[in-house]
Amino acid sequence: MGNFSKGVKDGLPIAIGYLPIALTFGILSVQAGLTPVQATGMSMWVFAGASQFIAINLLQSHVLITEIILTTFIINLRHLLMSTSLSRKLQTGPFLSSLLSFGITDETFVVASVNHENSSITPSYFLGLALTAYSGWVLGTFTGSFFSDFIPSNLATGMSIALYAMFIGLLVPSMKKSWQVSFIAVLGGLLSWGLTSLFPKLSNGWVIILATMIAATIGSLLPNREVNSL
Repeated sequence: MGNFSKGVKDGLPIAIGYLPIALTFGILSVQAGLTPVQATGMSMWVFAGASQFIAINLLQSHVLITEIILTTFIINLRHLLMSTSLSRKLQTGPFLSSLLSFGITDETFVVASVNHENSSITPSYFLGLALTAYSGWVLGTFTGSFFSDFIPSNLATGMSIALYAMFIGLLVPSMKKSWQVSFIAVLGGLLSWGLTSLFPKLSNGWVIILATMIAATIGSLLPNREVNSL
């Protein structure tokens, strides 16, 4: 099997998993005031699920565009670490690596890293992996946004919990492995609640930015210890 075909095969489970979340994103985007073209365009150009959900949430809160940009920038800082790690294994030059980095998500990073723990990654493999995952995300967004009018309102409302389910699904496994991550998550939540209570006029965007930066800074000063799984 060629490297590209192997990448497509490994990317299929990711694409299938993306579909329901992207479908929900498309529906929520239309409910937030975006057109189907804008929602699909966001998925095509951004391709970052967590950031896109947060951006939609902030748009509904009518925060400033600068706050949305800064918030999504902070959330996506982890991509610097992931891209640095993959670039050491990717068999190509800096220009092609930069283009392929667009396809890095939490899921494609994990699959590529695990399947090539002791070997290098070919550009064709990662292209197949990322392109398959990308197709699932864009297709799901397109379907959810363009056909949101045909989806019952009660079902659309219920699907909005997918946002919280996705974040919990990403957070809990990391919390189980690292006491430091658990501390940062809890502290961030408490800071968010405290800032909202103390400064009610502070917008949601700045609350998220400040709580994230303060919690992450304090957490980075603590020793990281692995937590045994129960």
